[in-house]
Amino acid sequence: MPGRNWNKVAHAFEEAIEAGVMPGATVQVRLGSDVVFEGCFGSRCLLPERQPMSIDTIFDLSSLTKPLATTLAVMLLVAEGKLKLDDRVTRFFHNFGVHGKNMVTFRHLLAHCSGLPAWRPYYNEIAAMEHKGKVNFIASRGAKDYVYSQIHRERPDYPTGTASVYSDLNFILLGEVVENATARSLDRFCRERIYRSLGLREMDFIDLELMRTRRLEPMRERFAATELCPLRKRILIGEVHDLNAYVMGGVAGHAGLFAPVRDVGKLAAELVACYHGRSSFLPAKVVAEFWRRQDIVKGSTWALGWDTPSPANSSAGRFFPPTSVGHLGFTGTSIWIEPRREIIVVILTNRVHPSSSNEAIRAFRPMIHDLIMEVIDGG
Repeated sequence: MPGRNWNKVAHAFEEAIEAGVMPGATVQVRLGSDVVFEGCFGSRCLLPERQPMSIDTIFDLSSLTKPLATTLAVMLLVAEGKLKLDDRVTRFFHNFGVHGKNMVTFRHLLAHCSGLPAWRPYYNEIAAMEHKGKVNFIASRGAKDYVYSQIHRERPDYPTGTASVYSDLNFILLGEVVENATARSLDRFCRERIYRSLGLREMDFIDLELMRTRRLEPMRERFAATELCPLRKRILIGEVHDLNAYVMGGVAGHAGLFAPVRDVGKLAAELVACYHGRSSFLPAKVVAEFWRRQDIVKGSTWALGWDTPSPANSSAGRFFPPTSVGHLGFTGTSIWIEPRREIIVVILTNRVHPSSSNEAIRAFRPMIHDLIMEVIDGG
């Protein structure tokens, strides 16, 4: 865009790749519906051989699945009156109320204050079952149902609504809620009702059970590689990185979504348009409620399915106000949205390739967001 010079931003990505922060990255910056900057840098994979990044490279979005799949599906259900935020989870799953969880609502799950533990290594139990003779149990419907049943039986780590603990279990359960309420798999509902209806052709889950039964292979040249997985003993390309999502077949409420940067940016722009009442995809009041920082737990930064910038050391940097919303993904992905000014920044990296022990992105994220906002405000 005339008047704005993005050279410093591009140079910062190039320097980060040279320093080993990540093998490669794609980025898109939008002001409303206008793309004001986008770029691709570095390599989509280093092993077994280096391959260049493309703007169309598809990334494992990791925990961006939470806001961009599961939360969006719940927003649609709320808009259609099929679900109320303050309904109890036991409305759908009667057994969930054991161990004092009967007061947990969908709002508690979305705001990460349900009482459920942050994480459990269910994949170890499922791998052990397959090892003992359950053939092809990993990535099967039976394995997914096993994880759901274990979450229903979990003991809470703290009383509902008294603490803020970021939890994958909340969103695995919300994925089951969507499937139960729609009588469709999470990936099918999201594909039909969200992604394809908005013209997003490549945003999707990769169903590993379907891949296995039909003997399909992903087009490896389209994907950014992630980790050399200790459990699977291979570099992951076009296969979900998260191990619980893997044993659940690649389709789960907390992880498993794949997309290129342009699809993520386009989806974010649609949500901003909804927020301002310019799109009929979702009512403005629903988007505003989900993007409002909740007041259940004092000091929590969580909205509903979305985070907001923390007062200090936010990954969004210094210039995104508290009314902004965003989310991070473990694989090196992030999205931040400033709804009022309609600023959208999507950064997709494969920082876990070839090892997830590389955490240099923690310092890079706030720095690059500050640079981007300085260009926007100085242009």
